[in-house]
Amino acid sequence: MTLTSSTVAVMLPISDPAQAEEFYAERLGLPFEGTNSEQSLLFRLSGGSQLVLLPRPDQEPSPSTALSFEVDDLEASIAELEGRGVVFEDYDFPDFKTVDHVCVMASEKAAWFKDPNGNVLCLHQNL
Repeated sequence: MTLTSSTVAVMLPISDPAQAEEFYAERLGLPFEGTNSEQSLLFRLSGGSQLVLLPRPDQEPSPSTALSFEVDDLEASIAELEGRGVVFEDYDFPDFKTVDHVCVMASEKAAWFKDPNGNVLCLHQNL
């Protein structure tokens, strides 16, 4: 067995399943596959992987990026998601700054946004 060829399930805590379902299905456009026996929301990701949103009303989201989507055209993807109501974050730190929501790093550029539960999500494009 090798983990390098395994599909992955990404699990994120949520407090409001209805709000999370609307955000991930309608705003991000992820295919909703239903719920499991624990009432977790299941979304299909590329390559057979899955996003599992766990109802955990008392759990705080991580302040770091929880999930990043690789895209071919970052600016076009930002524009598309903004058109669906996604709000992107802007940062201005000494070694980390966004311009028009985009931070350019050595080998990629990226933009961040939060889901309704405060989970930090990212779009990134390899340079």
